[in-house]
Amino acid sequence: MKSTSHSFKFQAKNALKNVNLQNALARSKSHFIDHRRSAIDALPEFNALRHRARDIKAHTLEHLDVYLELFEKQVLASGGQVHWAVTAKDACDAVLEICKTAKAHSVVKGKSMVCEEIALNAALEQADIEVVETDLGEYIIQLAQEPPSHIIAPAVHKTREEVADLFRHHHGEKKHLGEIPDLVNEARAVLRSKFLAADVGITGANMLVAETGSTVMVTNEGNGDLTNTLPRVHIVVASIEKVVPTLEDCTTLLRLLARSATGQEMTSYTTLSTGPRRAKDVDGPEEFHVVLVDNGRSELLAGDFSEMLQCIRCGACLNHCPVYGAIGGHAYGWVYPGPMGSVLTSLFLGLKEAGDLPHASTLCGHCEEVCPMSIPLPKLLHQLRTQKPQTKWLIGLWAFFAKRPRLYHRFSSLVGKVGYIPFIGSWTKTRHMPIAEKETFMTTWNKK
Repeated sequence: MKSTSHSFKFQAKNALKNVNLQNALARSKSHFIDHRRSAIDALPEFNALRHRARDIKAHTLEHLDVYLELFEKQVLASGGQVHWAVTAKDACDAVLEICKTAKAHSVVKGKSMVCEEIALNAALEQADIEVVETDLGEYIIQLAQEPPSHIIAPAVHKTREEVADLFRHHHGEKKHLGEIPDLVNEARAVLRSKFLAADVGITGANMLVAETGSTVMVTNEGNGDLTNTLPRVHIVVASIEKVVPTLEDCTTLLRLLARSATGQEMTSYTTLSTGPRRAKDVDGPEEFHVVLVDNGRSELLAGDFSEMLQCIRCGACLNHCPVYGAIGGHAYGWVYPGPMGSVLTSLFLGLKEAGDLPHASTLCGHCEEVCPMSIPLPKLLHQLRTQKPQTKWLIGLWAFFAKRPRLYHRFSSLVGKVGYIPFIGSWTKTRHMPIAEKETFMTTWNKK
């Protein structure tokens, strides 16, 4: 997916003026928050699970090479194949080669954020392979030719009326489908034939289990099961940090994931795939491939922001972020929006492209509070802010004055007299500065 993160400010302004978007965001906000609260209140051990999950991920990341090699060994033992991809291009090339070997003309896909990250759909379409998204939200935005705006609810920015118009335009439906069940049934009828005709099914993975070589996928629609069992070839595209040591570790994370994401105890479908179809299996693919995507994660693991690799993509930080709640996901300009996206996009694409995103936060701390992995997102965003050249220059200027108390006091007094602070014009365009006192605190203190 091509990034427009450099245009964040412009896109955020447009989002605030978009009436349909504002209505859609307002309807979805309380749904996620209320359901999560109810699910967590019903689980007294939730915080204990958070500590356990964080320990699991920290241990796994510390020994990531060991568990990835064990995962590969178990996949091979079950009859599958593993493909290592250092870059996004490597990952796309691996998938294309598998499809070419399978003489594939059509592909059905389950929801996968890492596939969005590597722009897999575009690569497949350039190779004249039909790609159909089967997650309802992803299918909607594919018809609209838009990227996802949320990591678990990709079409959350669309109103029911907009979806109905899309279906009428693309499906040739003459009557207006006004109710959600009608829209779901319409999509189901169209997608069923796509499942049956597909040569290859591609899914993501919420987790990879090193102990068994299994890939784990959670969905609420069952489309993932159809994607990985009906086509002759099943390809799992997953990033390397998704691996966990054991099935027991997997269940710990699953208990946190659904509650944090949608407020469910468990998602409707939790699917483990282990290798291709065996002789006595009644269904399943003839070939099973796992494409392990690095795409900058090894560098991230070795740096100061390695805690971001503990993210389990639940979307809780998005749902509780006042900035995301005001502008939606498209304003962020890349695959990952919200607080977690502001960090990841800045790290993956660089601050030259995404330099405004670390400032797309009030640093209120709500994202860290609701994160099931307790990732210190405000701290990471603050660290990224200080890495921008302009910020470093301003901090250096402040430090120059702060180390010279007399000069600092004179500067403070001048600000009080003129009522103006330099370098914050962008901030004051939409805010009124408080009226400065005529004298500084130190001046008042010395007088008394």
